[in-house]
Amino acid sequence: MVLSRLGEVLARHRVTVLVVAVLAAALAGAFGGGVADKLSGGGFTDAQSESARVSAALADDFHAGEANLIVLVRGDGRPEAPAVAEPATRLARWARHADGVAAMQSYWTSGHPASLRSSDGTQALITLRLAGDEDTYMKAAQRLTPQLTEHAGGLHLQFAGTAQVYSELNKQTQHDLKISEAIATPVTAALLILVFGSVVAAVLPLLIGGLSIVTTMLVLDLLTNVTSVSTYALNLTTALGLGLAIDYSLFILTRFREELAERGGKGDRATVRAAISATMHTAGRTVLFSAVTVALAMAALAVFPLDFLRSFAYGGVSVVVLAAAGALLVLPALLALLGTRVNRLDVLARWRRSRDRGRAAGDPGFWHALAVRVMRRPVPFGLGVIVILAVLGSPFWHISFGLVDDRQLPASAAVQQASQHLRDDFDSSADRSVQVVTRDVATAALPGYAARLSTLDNVARVDTATGRYVHGHRVAPPTAANARYRSGDDAWLTVVGTRGEQSDAAQQLVADVRATHSPGHDTLVGGKAAYQYDSTHALMSRLPAAGAIIAIATLVLLFLFTGSVVLPIKAIVLNILSLTATFGAMVFVFQDGHLGALVGHPIATGYLDMTVPVLMFCIAFGLSMDYEVFLLSRIREQYLRTGDNTAAVGTGLQRTGRLITAAALLIALVLVAFGTSQVAMLKMLGIGLALAVLVDATLVRGVLVPAFIRLLGSANWWAPQPLRWLHERIGLAESEAAPAPAAEREPVPVP
Repeated sequence: MVLSRLGEVLARHRVTVLVVAVLAAALAGAFGGGVADKLSGGGFTDAQSESARVSAALADDFHAGEANLIVLVRGDGRPEAPAVAEPATRLARWARHADGVAAMQSYWTSGHPASLRSSDGTQALITLRLAGDEDTYMKAAQRLTPQLTEHAGGLHLQFAGTAQVYSELNKQTQHDLKISEAIATPVTAALLILVFGSVVAAVLPLLIGGLSIVTTMLVLDLLTNVTSVSTYALNLTTALGLGLAIDYSLFILTRFREELAERGGKGDRATVRAAISATMHTAGRTVLFSAVTVALAMAALAVFPLDFLRSFAYGGVSVVVLAAAGALLVLPALLALLGTRVNRLDVLARWRRSRDRGRAAGDPGFWHALAVRVMRRPVPFGLGVIVILAVLGSPFWHISFGLVDDRQLPASAAVQQASQHLRDDFDSSADRSVQVVTRDVATAALPGYAARLSTLDNVARVDTATGRYVHGHRVAPPTAANARYRSGDDAWLTVVGTRGEQSDAAQQLVADVRATHSPGHDTLVGGKAAYQYDSTHALMSRLPAAGAIIAIATLVLLFLFTGSVVLPIKAIVLNILSLTATFGAMVFVFQDGHLGALVGHPIATGYLDMTVPVLMFCIAFGLSMDYEVFLLSRIREQYLRTGDNTAAVGTGLQRTGRLITAAALLIALVLVAFGTSQVAMLKMLGIGLALAVLVDATLVRGVLVPAFIRLLGSANWWAPQPLRWLHERIGLAESEAAPAPAAEREPVPVP
C-alpha cells in the first residue's frame, strides 16, 4: 500500500515534482557535464598487488621501471645518418627534461643499443618513463605527444606505450559515446512509437531515460572526488541508464493505460489518480523489485580489488537507483499531468483496428499458443533449447584471459599500428621480462640465486648486478651498466622469458620464480606477466564472494516475490545456462576471430580481457531478473486463483510475452548502439549483453520456463512451512491474489 499512497501524493503534487525534476536535471547537466575529463583510463590491475609493489620499488629505489611512452622515430635515412641522428638527439635531450618525464633512454644518447633499433634498420626508439599513477601519466602523454611532434625537426614520429594506449582509449570511448547516443535515441523513439502507437506515450520513456543519464553523470562526477572511476563506466552506465529507464517506464506506462481503459478511459482527475495508484501498487512493485535485484548484482562488483570493476559497481548502482527513481517518482507525475492525453497522436490506431477485425474470435494469442505447445511436449522443447544453448556455449570452455592493450582499438588507430611495429620489428625482451626485487641480500648470494632462476623453464637469461646468467652458468661478467641492479642492500634481477607476457608459459614462469627460494629477506616478483598473474588471481579469488552475493540476493528476493524456494533455484540455473551460451558466442567471435565482419572487424588477440566476463555476468544476471519477476508474478497470480499450473503458465506468458519482448528489444537496441564502439571491450559488452537479453527474453522465458514449470507441476510453488508463513507476512507480489479485472486484459499491442 505504500506505493499506492506514493502514487496519490505524486499525482496531487505533480507540478511540484516536475519542477524539482527539471531543476535537478539542469543542475546535474551543469555540474556533471564535464565528468569525461575526470575519468580514469586504467584501473585494470590490482594496485595493492605484489607486481604493483615491484613497480613502485623499481621507480623509488632503482630509478628504473617500464617505459610507458615510446616514440618510434623514422627519418630520411638510417638512424645513424647525420640527417636523422642530429634532430633525434636534440629531441631526446629535450624530452629528458620535459615536465612529467622521470627517465629517458634513446638509441642516440644511450650508446646505440641494438634493442632500441628496428630489425630492418629503418627506425629507432626514444623511451620515456612518465612519473605518477595511470591517470597522471596518461594526462602527461596527452600533453607531451603534440610537444614532441613540434620538436621533431622533420622526423616522423609514432607513439606507443601504456600511457599513449590509455590516452587513445579514453579519447575513443568519449567519441564513441556521442555516436552511440545519436544512434540509440532515434531508433529507440521509433520502436517506442510502434510499441505504444501514441507519439506522446513514446516520448515519456525517453524523457525518463534522459533524466537518468544526466543525473548519473553528476553522480560519477562526485565519485571521482573520492575514488578512481573508469572512463568505460560512463559509456556503460549511460547505456544502462537509458535502457533501464525505458524498461521501467514501459512497465509503468503500459499498466497505467490498462488501468485507464478499465475505468472507461475517463480523463477526470479522480479516475487518473486512481489509475496511478493502482499502477504503482502493481507495476510499481515490479519496478522497485527489479531495481533492487539489478542494483545488488551490480554491487557485487565492489568485492573485486580492480578500480575498473569497482567504478562500475558505484556507477551501476547509482544509475539503477536513478532510473528507478525517475520511473517511480517523475513518470507518475507526468502521467497525472497528461491523463488520457497520454494516448494522443496515435499513429497506429487504424492498423490496430484492422488487426483486431482480422483476428479470429477467441484467439488466445501467440504467446499463449507457444506456452501450450511447449507444455504439451516439455521434454523435447526443453532439451532442444538446452542443446542450442550448449552448442552456443561450447567455445566458453577454452576461454583465455589477458590484459587490456592497444589491440582493444581498431587496426586503423595510430597507437595500435605503432604498437604492432614494436612487436614485429623490435626486441621484445622487456615485455617478456619478470622483474625481481629482493631486500637485504648479500652480493655473494646473488650469483647462486640468479643461476637457479636461469635454470627455470622458459627462461632465456637472467641479468643482475653480478652479471648475466644462462642455464645455470654466468656467461658474462658485470659491466658498468649492471650497477643499476643494486641499491644499497637491495638487489634487482631481470628474468627474461622466452614467451610473451600474455602466454600461459609466461604466467607459469611468474609462479615458478615466486616459488624459487630467495636469499633476501623480502622478495617481490613483478613485470607485465606478473601484473596479469596477479589480476587474474585477484579476480578468481573474489569471484565466489561476488557469485554468493548475487545468488543469495536472487534466492531471497525471488522467494519474497513468489513464496517458492524451487522457482528461485530454477531461475539461477537457467540464467547460468543462458549466460554460458552468451560467453561462448563472445569467445567464438572476439577471442577466436570468427564472424568479425558482423561486429566491425575487431582485432582477435586469442584472449579476452579478464574483466569483461565478470562485468557481463553481473549486469546480465541482474537484467534477466527484470523479465523473470514480471513473468512469474503473473503466473503466480493466475495459479493462486485457479490452482491450475498449466493454465497459469499459458495465461501469464500471454499477458507478459509481448511486453517482455518489447522491453527486451528496446534495451537490446540501446546496448547494440553502444556496441558500435570502436573499442573492442565496449563492443563486446554491448553486443554480448544485447545477446544475453534477447536469449533470456525469447528462448528462456518463451520455452525453458514453461517447460520446467510444466515438468515440476505443483512442486514449483513448494516451500517449507516456516518459510510459507514468513512469505504470507512479508512477501511481495505485483498484484493481490484476488481477481483483478485490469490484470485480465492483454497488454498494449506490441509488434
